[in-house]
Amino acid sequence: MTTKRTYLDYNASVPLMSAAREAMVSALDVVANASSVHMDGRNNRGLVEKARSNVAKLVGADPANVVFTSGATEAAQLALSPLLQDKNSPVTLSNLYVSAIEHPCISNGGRFSDNDIETFPVTGQGIVDLALLKEMLANRNTKSPFLLALMLANNETGIIQPVQEVFAMVKNAGGYLLVDAVQAAGRIAIDMHELSADFLILSSHKLGGPQGAGALVCGRGNLKPSPIILGGSQENKLRAGTENVAAIAGFGVSAQIAVEQLEHMRKIAYIRNDFELKLSALSKNLDGRFGSLKIFGKDVDRIANTSCFAIRGINAETALISLDLDGISVSTGSACSSGRIEASQVLNAMGVDEEEARGAIRVSMGWDTTPEDTKRFLEAFASYLRRLA
Repeated sequence: MTTKRTYLDYNASVPLMSAAREAMVSALDVVANASSVHMDGRNNRGLVEKARSNVAKLVGADPANVVFTSGATEAAQLALSPLLQDKNSPVTLSNLYVSAIEHPCISNGGRFSDNDIETFPVTGQGIVDLALLKEMLANRNTKSPFLLALMLANNETGIIQPVQEVFAMVKNAGGYLLVDAVQAAGRIAIDMHELSADFLILSSHKLGGPQGAGALVCGRGNLKPSPIILGGSQENKLRAGTENVAAIAGFGVSAQIAVEQLEHMRKIAYIRNDFELKLSALSKNLDGRFGSLKIFGKDVDRIANTSCFAIRGINAETALISLDLDGISVSTGSACSSGRIEASQVLNAMGVDEEEARGAIRVSMGWDTTPEDTKRFLEAFASYLRRLA
């Protein structure tokens, strides 16, 4: 087994940035409760509010509308509530619509009853089927408001969804829109006002911040979900409990760096595209021993760092074991589904057949990925294919 490792699983988790680590260590030395009114408490409060401002800038939001949570899953649970407050008036939502490619933290429906959750399809290209969604919303049997959840960029394929077009349909039908921006943040520019999202969720560790921190961003201050954790008045009374100041400080620094490094995604796109060209050349030299290569989402808009592909006849599970032994860290899809030997639900929703879906491998790159990293992957993958022959 090699001791040198190449990390190409950034969509699962981004390595902690040194600046974020330094911010966390510094925050741990500030002794106080961020809710205390004395100077020490105010110093800690300042760290939280600075981070809130940085996270807001990442998505073009008002800092007052950023609610810190323990991660994106908790943020999703908070947003997925059938009870809202809109302009200080209670609103009861009749049901929840989720796309067929949502992350499990969304597709499980949060606090909605299973009977009130409906799934809408995507096309073979992995994009929301706008015509079918429009028909579904038009044929609703109630005029009550609803919530619709749609990710901005898919965590497995990287495919970017037409959120603005969906928003127009949702508003026309009297609903609210929740956007999962976990994989999109730091990879593409995001503006809450352009997206017109009512709610948006973020995760710290997908940006290079610490695990265990996330945020729910409300589109406007007079729109709030019902809280899950009750107690004190922290986080605008939406998330009681003493804030994890160190994690929040690291989150804020990673958000700030993500904004500054958006231009770097052009370099990552070049590395990804070059990687796919060389992967295609490799697959053509298999002398018919395996099926053809398919790169999912290649012909539509994707975030720059993601390449999800399959070669028919290759089992992804055994390929990942081989690559891991060669010091290469990649994935078959969502890390939240690890340990479950089954085909990707995202690819199934796209109409990919079972055999091909079981062979899917996701390579996801990040701020320190180099062409040498993808070269090592290709060498290790070619070695694995030769052993199968």
